[in-house]
Amino acid sequence: MLGMFRKSAQIAPMVFMLTVWLIYMSATQQWGLFLAQSEAGIQNWYMSVTMAFGSFIAGATSEGGGAVAFPVMTLLFKVQSSVARNFSLAIQSIGMTSAAYLIIVRRIPIEKTYLSLCSFGGGFGIVFGTYAIAPFVSPPYVKMLFVTLWLSFGVALFYANEFKQRKTQNQLPHLPKSEKAILIGVGFLGGIISALTGSGIDISSFAFVTTRYNLSEKVATPTSVCIMAGNTVIGFLLHAFILRDFFNTDAFHYWLVAIPVAMWAAPLGAFFISQRTQRFVAYLLYVLLILQFVGACFILKPTGALLVFTVAVFVAGLGLFASVRTSKWSSQDLSLGK
Repeated sequence: MLGMFRKSAQIAPMVFMLTVWLIYMSATQQWGLFLAQSEAGIQNWYMSVTMAFGSFIAGATSEGGGAVAFPVMTLLFKVQSSVARNFSLAIQSIGMTSAAYLIIVRRIPIEKTYLSLCSFGGGFGIVFGTYAIAPFVSPPYVKMLFVTLWLSFGVALFYANEFKQRKTQNQLPHLPKSEKAILIGVGFLGGIISALTGSGIDISSFAFVTTRYNLSEKVATPTSVCIMAGNTVIGFLLHAFILRDFFNTDAFHYWLVAIPVAMWAAPLGAFFISQRTQRFVAYLLYVLLILQFVGACFILKPTGALLVFTVAVFVAGLGLFASVRTSKWSSQDLSLGK
């Protein structure tokens, strides 16, 4: 009986959201949206298919659903960056919160210090980035920054795991105030990236804690999912109710047709990855990072200043993650709880 109650509790929010969605779609006669064509010239149901994969990845890795949706929409479907960003924030407010709920009720291990500090910084970062940075950044540069920086992280993590025999731990060491401030800063920067692309605080903070503190991917991944869930809700509410640039747009229509997919695929991804080894998690991440970068290069074909920018970001990213790896936190074994 207790087991049945727990299983019911795990799916109750998803059932509730699906019920609300069905009532809304029926009451407003929105079923035709699935076959309707957007301003980008694609049928809306393409987003349902995209998020079936994207939301699963969001729950299973440190890459949010926006990490799949944003490049697919902007590079493959030629959707405007602002629309892709708003959609990414909106759909993750469904999918990643569902995944975060499952992580909590199933008691999948997370790192609470990492969660609280990066979430705090990220809340300020996404607000700052939305108002002070996003309106002034060129879309192609945002796209290449996104895929190139995380490719450099993937290379650094692969090197550390395969050639340096990286020793991982399931908790952060006891952090002095200076390190806590740095984690808040990482969250702040991640929030800015989320403001530009609809996703980013998850993979950026994941990159930092796995390289600087050797936190295990098995623990860092579900923690990053929870961080992204909170950050994306802030971003979605900001655009929907303060900036008012979400409803009655293509992003809103994409969101409606992707909701039933996201609310189930993301928790499924979280459950799937909780049953896998740390090595599997790491290799899945490597593959995704490479695919993102190759896809962006194939479609954007960076040349001139954009190519120089891409190379510079990759080299700077390698230097950044290498410097983090050689810090005192990752170069020696630390006792927990000192």
